[in-house]
Amino acid sequence: MNILLILITIMITIGAYSLSRFINKRYPHPLLNVVFLSTAVIIFVFLAAGISFTQYQPGLNIMTFLLGPATVALAIPLYRNRKILSANFIPVVVGIVFGTTANIITTILAAEFLGLNKVMVVSLAPKSVTVPIAVSISKILEGDASLTSVFVIATGILGTFLTPFLLNLFKVTNPLARGIVYGTTAHGQGTAMALAEGSIQGSMSGVAMGLAAIYTSFAAPFLVSHLLI
Repeated sequence: MNILLILITIMITIGAYSLSRFINKRYPHPLLNVVFLSTAVIIFVFLAAGISFTQYQPGLNIMTFLLGPATVALAIPLYRNRKILSANFIPVVVGIVFGTTANIITTILAAEFLGLNKVMVVSLAPKSVTVPIAVSISKILEGDASLTSVFVIATGILGTFLTPFLLNLFKVTNPLARGIVYGTTAHGQGTAMALAEGSIQGSMSGVAMGLAAIYTSFAAPFLVSHLLI
């Protein structure tokens, strides 16, 4: 029975993703982006079927394990577009550094302006990088690892909705620039969206995601110590 339930939850997840891809291609709108829509569909189906998160966890663990090979597979589009990266290496690095720095600073200042306590502020600071790195940074800053995980996931979901909307609003069409923005602001979930747009966007987003994570590991503790009141 447990094996059957695991298979059912995995199939629901795959089905929700496939349906969301189909709807997004047919009706390309920020509110109908794949990550946001598939998450909503999965939650709705599980609530309707009475499937709890605890019951979903085993299937989720299997799919999460596959994120490792999927991340490694990002090297394929990166290799195919290596000439573009090498020709624009300095602008790419500068863009990632400035974007990540602005991300951390605005997060800290906004959190302080809203009157959030120190634990909340430092837990928010690394929200735009992948969960394992964000949690490690949060622990160094004496934040709450659980809160950081929630903030990272929420950032990814909101990023997949807001990023294409804002890029289109400001008429940013360069695939390299779009990829960097996706990876810098919405980490892995943004990279998935970037790959759906195109090979260049996906490969540049993968580079941005990795470099932003490394840079944040050094920049976040420094910026928090100097900006946190």
